[in-house]
Amino acid sequence: MINQINYQFLTPPNANRFLNELKHWSKGQVTAKLFKSSNSVAVSYEIDSGGFDYTISHLDDLAQQHGGEEI
Repeated sequence: MINQINYQFLTPPNANRFLNELKHWSKGQVTAKLFKSSNSVAVSYEIDSGGFDYTISHLDDLAQQHGGEEI
């Protein structure tokens, strides 16, 4: 099952830093792109059905480090 989550950042550079970190992210396979504006990012990933999936928690933590929050 595919899950999508959207994040809003304070500035476009913060959103781009978040995108760049996801390109080399080792915690899971994700697809990310700008969403609606230059300071919003949409992230998609496949949920791990083998157990509890921590991907969303890791994404939230990373977004928070860049001044972002889920919308």
